[in-house]
Parts: sequence; C-alpha cells; structure tokens
Amino acid sequence: MMSNLDYNQIFRDRTKKLCILILKELSVLKYSEDLAVIRKQIYRSSTSVAANYRAVGRARSEKEKFAKLCVVVEEVDETQFWLEVIEEMSYLSTEKLNPLKAECDEIVKVMTTYKKKLQDNLPR
Repeated sequence: MMSNLDYNQIFRDRTKKLCILILKELSVLKYSEDLAVIRKQIYRSSTSVAANYRAVGRARSEKEKFAKLCVVVEEVDETQFWLEVIEEMSYLSTEKLNPLKAECDEIVKVMTTYKKKLQDNLPR
C-alpha cells in the first residue's frame, strides 16, 4: 500500500510534467495575436497547478492545505478550458492534445476527490 508521501510525490511529478509538456508543445507554434493570449493564459494556469500542488505538501495546517488544493482544482480546470480552445482553433493536433487533455482529466478527478476528503475532515 502506498503512503500519502508517495501519492504526494507522484502528483508533484505529474503536475510538473503536465506543465512542462504544455510549455514545450505550445512554445514551438508560430506567433499570432490570438495564440499569444491563449499561450500566456495556459502557461499561467498550468504552471500554477504544479506550483500550488507543491505548496499543498508544504501547508502548515489542514485549512491551508485545503485552500491550496482549491487553487489547484481551479487552475487545472482552467488549463482544461484552454486546451479545449486550442483544440477548437486547431492549434495542435489531436495526437498532441489528447494526452494533455487526458492527464488534465485525471488530475482534476484526483484533486477534486482529495479536496472533498479534506473538506469533510475540516473542523466546522
């Protein structure tokens, strides 16, 4: 059985890997005004997912951990939104987008479940 420490490291790695993949895939695309806006937004949201998940592990209290996790869920949802926009505007191939979208889906499911568990255990 895995410890919480193992899960924390797995998701620290996964959230960082997701943001790096997004940065790499989008950095090679040719400049355009609309893509520049999208790129800036998804760079911000995807790096925030990784940075804030890292902060979850450093939280000084359960309330702080919950607050950081709320940010993670919000930012991964925003990252999903920008991936949908990128898909609808055909900036990346389905082959490149599908793994990114799948990883976002997995992360949002796990983080939402984790958030609910923390919320249920917070003192009222």
